[in-house]
Amino acid sequence: MSAYAVEAVGLTKKYGEQRVVDHLNLHVPQGKIYGLLGRNGAGKTTTMKMLLNLARPTSGTIRLFGDDYKQQPDKTYRKIGSIIETPGFYDNLTGRENLTILTRLRGRFNKSEIDRALETVGLEKEPHKLFSNYSLGMKQRLGIAAAIMHDPELLILDEPINGLDPIGIHEIREFLLSLCREHGVTVFISSHVLSEIEQLADITGVMHEGRMVEEVDMCELRDRNRQYAVFEVSDTTAAAVLLKRKFGISDIAVGGNQIKAYGGIGERGEINACFVANGLSVTTVGVSDETLEDYFSGLIGGKGIA
Repeated sequence: MSAYAVEAVGLTKKYGEQRVVDHLNLHVPQGKIYGLLGRNGAGKTTTMKMLLNLARPTSGTIRLFGDDYKQQPDKTYRKIGSIIETPGFYDNLTGRENLTILTRLRGRFNKSEIDRALETVGLEKEPHKLFSNYSLGMKQRLGIAAAIMHDPELLILDEPINGLDPIGIHEIREFLLSLCREHGVTVFISSHVLSEIEQLADITGVMHEGRMVEEVDMCELRDRNRQYAVFEVSDTTAAAVLLKRKFGISDIAVGGNQIKAYGGIGERGEINACFVANGLSVTTVGVSDETLEDYFSGLIGGKGIA
């Protein structure tokens, strides 16, 4: 049996001359939670659509549970639950009625599965509310219910916490962790909420302009994360020059009016005094650990993925 629930090699998707996904290599281990990160337009949703056979790859290979995705697709895709973009349901039906239609279309109507799925996502208390009257968060919850009610081995979720309040996000996080840890379900999830992926994922993949920049085990990332001295100053350009000339520190990062100095933790006092002596105003001096945001920004530049 393959070690990977999902594996893609050289996966490419072009629309006309535009290359949306560019020779992507992807490895999602069985029984793990894989977080896919990337700015809007990085190619995350297109990648998920190709994995689900909703978009045809221009080139490359996809293997699901160790087999080519085009072999026995009926058998393979019965083992997968998914949410891609906004879940689509009938506006004039209740959540339960929508799920009932889905189970009948799948040929395995089971009332207890519907009850369990609605209870899992906290919608069992709204039995008569029409989908058209659902909030965005409730619509996301119903989408997750539809994805899990047939006990899939793999969940592919595109921004599943979009529109949820903090309590809803926490509940979905705990639910996904439980599915993976207690039931061995593999979860492949994309999200713009870096802090959530940091708490949820075992492995993170970072996409940028259609390419996979890096796949990294979160335990390895935490082990290699460094501390840095952070200064809030009136002129980061001048501060960077002083760090290099006076202290030999060139490993820095600048964001807004903050400058991060890797290797300058033990010299914070001297650095602060140097800044002030050279006419810079220093309003904050501190020490921080690298976060997933720092890691992401270091890979692709900028101030995050929004």
